[in-house]
Amino acid sequence: MMASADQATEASKRSDILDRVDYRLAETEAEKEAIYSLRYRAYLHEGAIEPRADRRLADRFDDLPNSWTFGIFVDGELASSLRVSVATPDNPETPAVDAFGDLLRPELDKGKIIVDPNRFVADPNNRTKFPELPYMTVRLGYVACGYFKADIGTATVRAEHRAFYRKVFLQTPMCEPRPYPTLTKPLCLMAADYAAVRERIFMRYPHFRSSLFEQRALFERRSEPLAPDLHSSEFHIAQAAVLPRT
Repeated sequence: MMASADQATEASKRSDILDRVDYRLAETEAEKEAIYSLRYRAYLHEGAIEPRADRRLADRFDDLPNSWTFGIFVDGELASSLRVSVATPDNPETPAVDAFGDLLRPELDKGKIIVDPNRFVADPNNRTKFPELPYMTVRLGYVACGYFKADIGTATVRAEHRAFYRKVFLQTPMCEPRPYPTLTKPLCLMAADYAAVRERIFMRYPHFRSSLFEQRALFERRSEPLAPDLHSSEFHIAQAAVLPRT
């Protein structure tokens, strides 16, 4: 009875957390500009970029059809953002592949699918007390791994953030920190075998699970049906290995 009560309490807590969070795909210019401004404030606050007159941070990956930029709203307020990019052998352009091509292009040459969550930022001025925000933000990467049937998922992180990704995603560093385009601080690539660790992660963080309904709602664009069709026979790839921000 005690275990059952504890499980019910935990399920209620997870439901409360998810009820406060709203993932919104940035599709209009106003939505995109709000996130570019958020990125600028967050990276400037961390000393990861130099001041810029336009007070925004965008790059060429934002406009690619294999990238999805999300705003994460807590209690109706924009609190964080994450961009999810997906690389395939025929559509390989993502930030992680660009920065760590020596490690990732050989995987693409083998026909693998890479989910690359990047541009993870949180509003330094947000007053909402929500300690689960980092987890609910990076959750999007796991939702994407499930939807796109990822072989490899990447995390590009600063050295001081490696412990978080090791704990949450059971990842290990693939290289030492390197210079990273647009940022003044170096990043390293971390990875884990998604198929091997996902059930352990779901056991530890049940709210990382997602339904096909949620996955499709997030990654099937209404205005631009240009998402790479990773479910077609063209991508008949065995689900074997994943290497799982910025």
